[in-house]
Amino acid sequence: MQADFPIILDACVLANSGVCDLYLRLAEPPRLYLPRWSDMILDEVKRTQMTKLRRPFPEYLADYWRQEVTGSFPEALVEGFEHLITRLENAEKDRHVLAAAIQGGVSVIVTFNLRDFPESAMRVWKVTAIHPQDYLLTLYSMNPGVVISKIAEIAIDHGEEMQDVLIHLGKSLPTFSRRLLEDFGGRFRVGGQK
Repeated sequence: MQADFPIILDACVLANSGVCDLYLRLAEPPRLYLPRWSDMILDEVKRTQMTKLRRPFPEYLADYWRQEVTGSFPEALVEGFEHLITRLENAEKDRHVLAAAIQGGVSVIVTFNLRDFPESAMRVWKVTAIHPQDYLLTLYSMNPGVVISKIAEIAIDHGEEMQDVLIHLGKSLPTFSRRLLEDFGGRFRVGGQK
């Protein structure tokens, strides 16, 4: 299966290392969606990585991350949307995200900041904002095998058990994590409870 449905990944998703890792792996073959972003979104990721993380990135590491991401997904970049920004009515700081979605012909923005994308400001553009865990649950319902295999890859790369990866993801994606842990038949423990 190779899906060609594009989504905009907001900076708050890309700056969350665990969530970003899973999302970008799901965009690799056999991909479940096509990632999209803009230079403005990637600039915001860099600012977050360097100033707002518990362990901030040095600039060279933030630049390296961007180089790797843009090199791996060169088709993800949306350009030429700036003229739309002043016409938008969602939160001012995130108008560039909606503008990129409109310009890129993308109908879904994946973001933790749902309040910045009220339905009243999105409806006219036929764009929807969705929480990262809700979109992951949709992908999981469409193709659980691919989602599980990508989580298994993360576990192997980090030298962890899959349930540990899911527990870590549960800090940002509690419903998604709980659903997958439950689907494993309760064999994995979360926070000392079955």
